[in-house]
Amino acid sequence: MSIPTSPHLRSAALGLVLGLVSVAALAQGVYRIVGPDGRVSYSDQPPPAANAKPVVSGAPGAAGGASAQLPFELRQVASRYPVVLYTSAECAPCNSGRNLLNARGIPYAERTISTNEDAEALKRLSGQASLPFLTIGSQQIKGYSDSEWTQFLDAAGYPKQSALPSAYRRAAPTPLVAVAPAAAPAPATTAQSQPAEAPAPSVAPPVTNPAGIRF
Repeated sequence: MSIPTSPHLRSAALGLVLGLVSVAALAQGVYRIVGPDGRVSYSDQPPPAANAKPVVSGAPGAAGGASAQLPFELRQVASRYPVVLYTSAECAPCNSGRNLLNARGIPYAERTISTNEDAEALKRLSGQASLPFLTIGSQQIKGYSDSEWTQFLDAAGYPKQSALPSAYRRAAPTPLVAVAPAAAPAPATTAQSQPAEAPAPSVAPPVTNPAGIRF
């Protein structure tokens, strides 16, 4: 005995089939295609060339810089709770803190305090001029303590042992305040005399140990 099929049931069945086809297409991934002119396009269909690969969200190639070399779990922690170390020259506690981070394989950025401008910026940031100064996300840690730093790194989810790949290279330390070089003044000229030589721009020597910084 045949069962009559209503138009509504046929429409529902057709919609279900189309939905399943869409889901299957999405499950295949999205292909990144680079054309001969260098233009990039995306498609759910594989290109005829064999050099295109599916783009996976969160893959190491999707981010630039040193963080792209990190393992997935470590990269996730570092993105949520980035670590920044503030140091100065001839600061033994700073060296101890740096050694702890390096030994544990913590990806961190280092900011150096070497001028009066750096010292003032540090005071505005931390409320005082003591070093070292460490930030883990929004958490501020003043001074060096092996147990305290370890406790906060554990709480943030950083691994207890280094998981950095052998090819990882940490960025070089940079000053806390970047000062643009001063422009040389224009030489004064008169009709009666030859143009005077432009004086060399005066650059204040960096302060190795700004006044008021405690180690």
